[in-house]
Amino acid sequence: MQRSLIILLLLLAGWLPAAAEPAPSPMKSLSLPQLEQRLADIDSELKGLARFTPRSGVGSLGYRSNTSAKPDTRESIRIELGEETTIDEVVLVPALFRDSETGFRSGGFPVDFRILVGTGDSSRVVASFSKKDQLLPRIAPLAVPFEPTEASWITIEATTLSAAPYSTTDHTLQFSEILVFSGMTNVALPEQRTIKPTRGARVKGNLTDGFTPFIMNAAQGHSSQSKPIRIQSHDSPLTLTIDLKASQAVHQINLHTADMVLTIPMYQFSCSAVPRHIRVTGANHLDFSDETFLCEYRQKSIFDNGPIIMRRFPETHCRYIRFEILNYQPVVSLREIERRIAFSEIEVLSKSQNIALGASVSISSNLVCPQTRLARITDGLNYYGAILPIREWMNQLALRHDLERERPLVATELKRRYARQQINLRRMGWLVALVVAGALIGILTERLFYLQKMAKMRTRFAADLHDELGANLHTIALLSDAATIAQNSTEEWQMLHKRIRRVAGRTGVAIRNFSNIVNAEDLYEGLVEDMERTSRRILAKLEHSLEIDGEEFFEHLRGNTQVDLFLFYKESLMNICRHSDATQARTELHGSPREVTLTISDNGKGFAEKDVPKALKRRARLLKAKLTVEENPAGGTSVRLRFPLRRGFWRRIFKS
Repeated sequence: MQRSLIILLLLLAGWLPAAAEPAPSPMKSLSLPQLEQRLADIDSELKGLARFTPRSGVGSLGYRSNTSAKPDTRESIRIELGEETTIDEVVLVPALFRDSETGFRSGGFPVDFRILVGTGDSSRVVASFSKKDQLLPRIAPLAVPFEPTEASWITIEATTLSAAPYSTTDHTLQFSEILVFSGMTNVALPEQRTIKPTRGARVKGNLTDGFTPFIMNAAQGHSSQSKPIRIQSHDSPLTLTIDLKASQAVHQINLHTADMVLTIPMYQFSCSAVPRHIRVTGANHLDFSDETFLCEYRQKSIFDNGPIIMRRFPETHCRYIRFEILNYQPVVSLREIERRIAFSEIEVLSKSQNIALGASVSISSNLVCPQTRLARITDGLNYYGAILPIREWMNQLALRHDLERERPLVATELKRRYARQQINLRRMGWLVALVVAGALIGILTERLFYLQKMAKMRTRFAADLHDELGANLHTIALLSDAATIAQNSTEEWQMLHKRIRRVAGRTGVAIRNFSNIVNAEDLYEGLVEDMERTSRRILAKLEHSLEIDGEEFFEHLRGNTQVDLFLFYKESLMNICRHSDATQARTELHGSPREVTLTISDNGKGFAEKDVPKALKRRARLLKAKLTVEENPAGGTSVRLRFPLRRGFWRRIFKS
């Protein structure tokens, strides 16, 4: 039973590792529960991150270098920050193109590049990337945070370019926008008092104009769809005023354009309700007697418009912010021409925080709009939900890209692990069935071994009982006859009486231990000594010789083997004494490293091999020996017993 279970366990230990395949390296260190938890964490985190929502309409595309360059052409872009500033993150926004297979992809995003920052002629590398970082493909911004450092300029140096859009031979360097953050403020956005018109879709000035290819879709908060403000007349200035409730230091204005058209296709330009020219001033008095110019927005071409119009200016303390509409773009529809303007949200930033959130909005008398609709201009929401700080928005898009790339890897690994689990479960099912079958076979085998052992014990019991007790009783009878004859000799009679007493005592010990005669204490003194003593006792009236060769090998025979060999010899002597009418007998015991040979000869009347006594055959069978009977040339019979030495003998030899 134990051997069968050990074999099955070895099979089990050898099979299961063979079924296990090495896990892919990105997920190699994660266990199955960790992978499941990671997938759940990714799904949970993705629900709260901003989503990729490409803008529509027309606008600037950022900047693109020479389009006929080779892959290893070095290209660089340098952005002057104007003054030395502490910066801690650079965000690179790729230029997007439609792709027939993936929907959208970036074009001209570098493969190998590094980012340097510096002041004057000194510089240091804050980040570097290569092909092994696997930045591509991507449509998301790349957020590169680093330790805060003083810089008046940054440079992006590309050493390996990617292919230009719709080309496999030409390579270029292109970005839609580059943002440089100091805390939450984009310091790459230039301070502007006068706006220069954009003369093309891809010029260096477009890299810091604040226009990205995305609409802010925070995927959180409630939707707030602004309605247009109707222009009733233009006989006096058109103004929109925000009351901040207290004088505060402001440094930036963000105008979020309204999504005027949600149909596909659009029946009018989505950004057409944005005024062409806006002048922004601040004051601490409601009558603007202390008016201070802050910034202006002027649309001179189709490239001067985008989802978020950002204008940064020197920090100014004011309570009231007034937006004066100097020129407006009418909304064109198929039904009529209407004079309207619209904003999704107006942000006024102080220390990078929107202090206009929830502020009251008032309009001039020549503008018409219910107050409930005006409140939507400062509710912090757009059509897609909450309006986020620009840095947080860019970082969420970058994080979404990383998680969306990681999720299929985790899901694929989980699927592979589940499939392997199913295979292992099936194998375990078969192994359980095999173990059960093996256990049953083991039980049946052990039962069979037990029955065989019991049969062998019964055989040995019968043989021991016959050989030992029969021989001893016969000896007692012979000694009794001799004592009767010698009753007149006191000394001889006492000697025979002692021998009868000793044989009777040995017979009693044998009866108590006949089930395992080898364990009987004081019953046997050693194979050679017992053979010599027994031959003298049984063959006392015959001429007998005992020749032993290789005695050193007999000492290492198993106890049962020695007993069986001795009892075979004893039974043979009893047969000679009882049935052969012999006058001479000879015994030869020979031992060698390979086998043991016992030969017993007499000059009696003999017997044929077919008439060998059953007791001798039974004892030979217990010894697993070969038994032969031969006639001597001078008369009589020779009985020869031969059996090999067992492996246990060699184990004892090596142990010694």
